[in-house]
Amino acid sequence: MSLLTPEDQYRRAETLASLHAGPDVFVIANAWDAGTAKILTALGFKALATTSAGIAHSLGLGDGDITREASLANARTLVGATHLPVAGDLENGFGTTAEQIAETIGLAAEAGLVGGSIEDAVDDAIIPLPQALDRLTAAIEAARALPFPFAVTARAENFLYGHEDLKDTVARLQAFEAAGADVLFAPGLTTEEQIRTITSEVGKPVNVLAGGARLNATVEQLGEWGVRRISLGSNLARTAMSAAIGAAREIAEHGTFEFGKSRVLPHADIERYFG
Repeated sequence: MSLLTPEDQYRRAETLASLHAGPDVFVIANAWDAGTAKILTALGFKALATTSAGIAHSLGLGDGDITREASLANARTLVGATHLPVAGDLENGFGTTAEQIAETIGLAAEAGLVGGSIEDAVDDAIIPLPQALDRLTAAIEAARALPFPFAVTARAENFLYGHEDLKDTVARLQAFEAAGADVLFAPGLTTEEQIRTITSEVGKPVNVLAGGARLNATVEQLGEWGVRRISLGSNLARTAMSAAIGAAREIAEHGTFEFGKSRVLPHADIERYFG
């Protein structure tokens, strides 16, 4: 049974679909727990997503070590903390067969998600396109069997794994589009030329990963380059973790507490997001 009522899940799904339909670019902000989901909702973001690395690190695990059960339990927490649509980082579908990937989509829907991404990499290796299409098709068919428009994002992982082959990346995204994917995503792009090439060669909404050091562009610029959706991946989670590590290191190594004098919000200001 889904975490949400059928009416609420359909509303959230329709909201996400309308954002993808445009005309404006939007940021889908990646939360990793109920608290960050509430904060991002209060700050005015229009949709949220999970983050595999953020979840894993919060559980004391390495990125890629999280199980499907843990990932979807986290998704349920996020969904329950917001009225916004939430899409899931479903990694490689958490399965080796079409049946397992289809099952993942069904379980994601039960967790309250209204979208999810499927990668074309398994065990840190890009898989051949025919195999990737078989896996993606299983996800799409499972999504289409749901009573609401579950948005399937197809990911071409070339650039994320150091294979900066733009021609092959475009060909994969075009094949994923033809297979019926709702959103196309090639994480790891770093230049305007790469992004404009992809957005000009496909017809479905394109998601771009932003917020890190590799891609220096604003929301407005990315919209001008043809991007419809901007995700943040683990960038917010790593920003929070970096601040905590830096503060703790100062205490452990120097015995000082200077971190509290800069950019730390007062307790009362944070309480306003939860009180």
